[in-house]
Amino acid sequence: MKKFGILIAGILAFSSGARAYDYKLGALEIDHPWSRAVPKGATVAAGYVTITNTGSEPDRLVSGSTPVAKKFEFHEMSMDQDKGIMRMRPVPAGIVIRPGETVELKPASFHIMMTGLKQPIEKGKPFKGALVFEKAGTVEVEFAVEAVGATSAAAHDMHNMHH
Repeated sequence: MKKFGILIAGILAFSSGARAYDYKLGALEIDHPWSRAVPKGATVAAGYVTITNTGSEPDRLVSGSTPVAKKFEFHEMSMDQDKGIMRMRPVPAGIVIRPGETVELKPASFHIMMTGLKQPIEKGKPFKGALVFEKAGTVEVEFAVEAVGATSAAAHDMHNMHH
């Protein structure tokens, strides 16, 4: 009986750590789509996700959608060194994920910009979305909603506690 208990414990330990990503689409692993809660009446929200390309060909995140917003775009935040201010610009060509590379869409970097919100984005109330890749196709995802001001590390830690 003791051996059986050890076996079960081993299986549980392996199964909980084995799934390092939330979604898989071809050679792409899509981990922890999330967003921050937004104040009541806000019309804009940002989305974040980590994408790893385990294949031998590059792919490109070209578009996406969510029923909670009219527009779903990719933007990049960058520092204007001369003026010392952050700038945000659209990335209409999409985001390339090279073979063996992990791209993290996160605050103050590349991110998803959802505009024309149709409903509140509230902490603890996940929402559906879709990510569209040039080669791999479309994957349906669910965005976890973290607190206003959450960072990717804090959000990811909270997400892992729910598994």
